[in-house]
Amino acid sequence: MQFIIVTGLSGSGKSCAMNILEDIGFYCIDNMPPQLISKFIDLCRDGSMERIAIAVDIRSGEMFTEEIMTACEKMRKEHFDFKMLYLESNDDVLIKRYKETRRKHPLDSEFDGSLSNAIAYEREKLNPLREIADFYIDTSYLKSAQLKEEISNLFLDKATDSMSVKVTSFGFKYGSTAEADLIFDVRCLPNPFYIPELRGLTGRDAKVRDYVMSFSQSRILMSKLEDLISFLIPQYIHEGKSQLVIGFGCTGGKHRSVTFAELMAEYLVRHGYRVHKTHRDINKDRH
Repeated sequence: MQFIIVTGLSGSGKSCAMNILEDIGFYCIDNMPPQLISKFIDLCRDGSMERIAIAVDIRSGEMFTEEIMTACEKMRKEHFDFKMLYLESNDDVLIKRYKETRRKHPLDSEFDGSLSNAIAYEREKLNPLREIADFYIDTSYLKSAQLKEEISNLFLDKATDSMSVKVTSFGFKYGSTAEADLIFDVRCLPNPFYIPELRGLTGRDAKVRDYVMSFSQSRILMSKLEDLISFLIPQYIHEGKSQLVIGFGCTGGKHRSVTFAELMAEYLVRHGYRVHKTHRDINKDRH
């Protein structure tokens, strides 16, 4: 089990970090009271979750630091493997973020609305956790994409795990797809619909695939699309995108688009990406 404790200063980006961890496959729980960590771990041991992240911070109360230190010590005595990620930012950036979001600091009432005093107290209170953290990120000048890259580098075996790719086929006669980031129209290719023995089959059938890909223009197009997607995905990952939807459309959504979606999905799987494929219109108007 991969178990991550995310903590740090309020406003330093813990919620963003948890969203990123969720995007890359972690089961995430925000604002867990430290007293419940041991019980939660017992539940996790009996379950099937392999990657878990919990966020704990000063919202848990005055004794937060002491309680989380006690929980960590107990986990170490039980030889439970966990890592702690600590996030912080400098005072000026934290103050600016609170002003921009118009949110109150969790300790606002304790310091009569003095944001600088609340930050100073929290920083001092959390310093023991900062010292024992396995990973430390200063988010003062990081964009969200940069933060995602740092977290992905820390907790992913390979960069491609940070991108989930959905490949879908559809028929233009039923309307285009609104969910796709990239849409490729393959109606320019020879249509198996006009071959009687292929009409009732789909792009999932070898006979249809073989027919579609028997034409040089199909093979050239597929090769160019593979090159294009291979170039684009790393750029999307670098910009912090966690999901890419690639759509292939033909007239009815049963033959050419399905063939290309299936082949592209196979290509991406071979290159290590997490791929989910759907065929929106494959079963429409089938007799």
